[in-house]
Amino acid sequence: MIITAFTGVLYLTEAVDTLLGGALDADGIRPRHLDGLEGILWAPLLHHGWQHLAANTVPVLVLGFLALAGGVGQFVAVTATIWLVGGLGTWLTGNPGVHLGASILIFGWLVFLLTRGFFARSPAHMVLALVLFAVWGGVLWGVLPGTVGVSWQGHLFGALGGLIGAQIVSRADRSGTADRTRVNSS
Repeated sequence: MIITAFTGVLYLTEAVDTLLGGALDADGIRPRHLDGLEGILWAPLLHHGWQHLAANTVPVLVLGFLALAGGVGQFVAVTATIWLVGGLGTWLTGNPGVHLGASILIFGWLVFLLTRGFFARSPAHMVLALVLFAVWGGVLWGVLPGTVGVSWQGHLFGALGGLIGAQIVSRADRSGTADRTRVNSS
């Protein structure tokens, strides 16, 4: 329900943007402009038209759903990390222009799901990572400069945010396990 509702927000935002003639697109990240910092909050919700949103929809639904499997609290913490790291990194290093789209989240969730099992030493998460890599791994080439007009910086720093999120979650999981072990042995 949560990821479906989030996707609905993306579609509602694009509908409003369409009614406003694309005016919301200017609210994305504008690198190294002070007024472009605000775009960090809005960029993952905005898209350059319906085709851009349609291309992001299946990855948002699938990867967002899988990222939610660890619970809503974990999902919110990981997503916030990706959102901020991806946005700030793009603001600091991005090419001139406006950067926007849920790709920051997509790359972050993918890298989170690919690396969490290795940090947590979880065989189940490692198997999921291998399956995801087989299906979605080719997407990771998007962190490199290539297609003109595509924010590889958003992809790269979103991925970095996912990596940081995986480290944070696995550290919390390990300390929680240690706490439960101490309580059980008392």
